[in-house]
Amino acid sequence: MIQRLLGFIVILQILFHLTSTAQVPKIVGAMRNVMWKGELAGQIQLDSIVPKKGMYGLGPIEYLQGEILILDGVTYVSKVKNANQMHVYETAQVKAPFFGYDHVHEWVEVELPKSINDLKGLERFIDDYTKTNDLPFFFKLEGAFQKANIHIVNLPAGSIVKSPDDAHQGQVNYILHNKVGTLVGFFSRNHKAVFTHHDTYMHIHLITHEKDMMGHLEELQFSANSMKMYMPASIFKLLSR
Repeated sequence: MIQRLLGFIVILQILFHLTSTAQVPKIVGAMRNVMWKGELAGQIQLDSIVPKKGMYGLGPIEYLQGEILILDGVTYVSKVKNANQMHVYETAQVKAPFFGYDHVHEWVEVELPKSINDLKGLERFIDDYTKTNDLPFFFKLEGAFQKANIHIVNLPAGSIVKSPDDAHQGQVNYILHNKVGTLVGFFSRNHKAVFTHHDTYMHIHLITHEKDMMGHLEELQFSANSMKMYMPASIFKLLSR
């Protein structure tokens, strides 16, 4: 009996060690509260989390007036200028109604199969690759892509939001061709309607190499030969055990 108890304690200690070695992203607010309850006001001030090198995060601007991306400690926001142009600039003086962020101490490159060339394929690959891990995590991709469809939320002032259709009023989509950029993504099987849409495990923002285009990624076409994918070392170590 004592031996069984000691064995159980050892198992608990091992499980605690495995989970405690992996970082878990912080999520503030919830997408469903914005989309269905109209809670548009900021829940987090970006400069309050002290963006620093190694910090990554994404979400919309409060009142759905643009998009936010923290890339290696630098906070970028994008807003609609018109149907053909956007304004991208650096500032942490911005609030978000829901936001996810994490400090990644070390990245590990993960080889993409040659067959992966779009977002659906990427999601299937990540889901299968991390099937032994159920913790949420950020990931990133860097390189050239053939086509991307990104949007910026641009809700008219004073709008009442009671559904996703209401929330996407004024949204503007931008189609990018043959660009080089960075994708910062969040993956989780347990955050649908909290930080990912109901039909996906991913939430991704894309920014071009020139830092002149940035938004929420809806569609991507690329070659695995031209893209490099990275996962947090803490998650990679869990998968390697």
